Amino acid sequence: MNFRGIEKTDKWGYIFTVFYNGERFHSFDEMSGKITVKGEFRRVMNELGFTWAKGIQQGGRTDAKVSAERNLLYVSSNFNGNLSEIIFKFNEKMKDSIFIRGVQKTFPNLSFPEYVAKREYLYKYPKKRIKRSIEDIEKTLLEVSGTYDVSRFTDKKGLELKEHERKVEVTFQKGVLRFIGDSFMPKQVRNMAGYILTGEVETFPGKYLTLEKVYLKEELATKMIVACDNLEILGVEKIEKTVDNEIMILYVKKDKKGEVIGKNASNIKSLRKEFGNIVIREI
Repeated sequence: MNFRGIEKTDKWGYIFTVFYNGERFHSFDEMSGKITVKGEFRRVMNELGFTWAKGIQQGGRTDAKVSAERNLLYVSSNFNGNLSEIIFKFNEKMKDSIFIRGVQKTFPNLSFPEYVAKREYLYKYPKKRIKRSIEDIEKTLLEVSGTYDVSRFTDKKGLELKEHERKVEVTFQKGVLRFIGDSFMPKQVRNMAGYILTGEVETFPGKYLTLEKVYLKEELATKMIVACDNLEILGVEKIEKTVDNEIMILYVKKDKKGEVIGKNASNIKSLRKEFGNIVIREI
């Protein structure tokens, strides 16, 4: 991530943590004429005044009818209004299908999936339908966990992907299958669930599957932007910083920018000597 690029754009990146009920949507990705997770998120956020230049990127794509407790939706936007108010209105309108749990501010124009470390899925199949013994299930868990070619657990679309090797760890506790991996092929988790619980590769229903959490790489997790309220600098309207304190962002009015920078950049040099990397944004 090039932090200098922040000075050349008026956009920021926003990561929305969202819950959604997969059974209320036709699919996850946008489809013309269909009610989808990304489509409804875009539609309602746009109606409320939050817009962005490019598409929505996700931390984890989910199959039809699959729900999420904490998926991540990333956009780049030059929005300058009250985001908390928009989220409140969104949740009031969409609370039965999509709920925004929170939002984090970060760098814009990222290829977001590159910063996802791993994803965690839970498969909660009705206990009364599980016919295999715990011993057989645990034996199969050892078989399907590890790093290997998982193409036997995907569909035609997945077989067309260039890379078939994946790393996955699967556990079974209190009747719930937990899958943690760096990435998953289409229908991989549902087919693995079928194999673990029946001994045969079959695609189990999506309604029992939940994307529990998306884990970000430290490279991005430490570059979330937060308020810096314990510091005042003459001529600066607002101060923010990255979580790791590596970068400080100073918001200044256009007519005060020269004053903050100083003659021959004397002021900004002193600030950088004291605080490290500094980005100046006009407001």
